[in-house]
Amino acid sequence: MNDRLASAAMPSFNPWQAAIFVCLAVLALLFLAPTIGVLLSSLKTTEDIALGKLWSFPTSLYLDNFRTVLADPAIHTYFLNTLLIAVPATAGSIVLGILSGYVFAKLPFRGSDVLFLAIVAGMFFPPQVILIPLFRLFNGLGLLDTLWPMIFVHIAMGIPICTLMMRNFFATVPAALREAAIIEGASEWQVLTKVALPLSLPALAVLSTLQFTWIWNDFLWPLIFTQSDDKRTIMLGLVFLQGQYSVAWGIQGALSLIASLPTLIVFLFFQRYFIKGMTMGAVKG
Repeated sequence: MNDRLASAAMPSFNPWQAAIFVCLAVLALLFLAPTIGVLLSSLKTTEDIALGKLWSFPTSLYLDNFRTVLADPAIHTYFLNTLLIAVPATAGSIVLGILSGYVFAKLPFRGSDVLFLAIVAGMFFPPQVILIPLFRLFNGLGLLDTLWPMIFVHIAMGIPICTLMMRNFFATVPAALREAAIIEGASEWQVLTKVALPLSLPALAVLSTLQFTWIWNDFLWPLIFTQSDDKRTIMLGLVFLQGQYSVAWGIQGALSLIASLPTLIVFLFFQRYFIKGMTMGAVKG
């Protein structure tokens, strides 16, 4: 009797689940392979990497690459420049996306649908098409080799996705909440800031994480708009980081890991709301 109960309690082997698990494990290893390679290279000397010992685990930790990166004043400048671009550009695009999304969701007007589609179409606009016009524009304004072009461009290119997401979220907020607040004497600005925004924390967390990550990892616009070393961002500085006679692979690996920490910290900070925001609308009822 006990043997029958034990056999009934044991789950039966499902080959499909086992196959799915193996496929997911293989995919996970493939995605982690570049990160593992960067981590191993950051713990090795340039000589070891040149001799083909990249994928071997080090017998002892070689931390001079991290010390070199942290002690380099140029790296500090790269980090500061990237932060000065990412923070205002992220905030600016989200604020404008909130305002436009609320108008399209709760205050529609004649032609608002057409204008909304025109704004969202900017998501599919290839940035390479506007490289020369923007370069000439900022050159004429005397803003080349400053941080302002990257801030303005990232704000402009972030408005479509922010508008789309905030408009879709505000559309799910019951109209009865807005009407009740207006009856109590609240203005539209108070409805937005005190009713709609507190409910939109998941959407704001998703936008903040995505926007900050995209801007932090951007390489194209700093390459176009900056010329001097003291205006480079962390991704651009990573490419130009070289040793005296060859590419400093170990130092680049260490800098790559350190450069990824801000985006990781932002994700961990918004993790609770980020996961909730990404799953909004996935389950009905």
